[in-house]
Amino acid sequence: MKKQFLVEIPHTKEECMMAMDEMLGMGEGVLAQFVWGCQFGEHKGWAIIDEDSPEEALKNIPSFLRDKARAQEVSEITKEQLKTLHE
Repeated sequence: MKKQFLVEIPHTKEECMMAMDEMLGMGEGVLAQFVWGCQFGEHKGWAIIDEDSPEEALKNIPSFLRDKARAQEVSEITKEQLKTLHE
């Protein structure tokens, strides 16, 4: 079963169009997975990606940004699970 990763892609204003162009070249669905803060002055993209590992999740982003990006494993949590974590 694949895990969920929150992928964050920070980039500069200068890297923005290059990142978008490379993502479009990776396939139609790649760019659509992400939400973007660029139009609000925050040059970052975020997506929840299902993969086996953080390394696999980062393959969904432009190679020139992978060293800046991060993939954090995430999951939904219930109130009961949260209580157990904090006991």
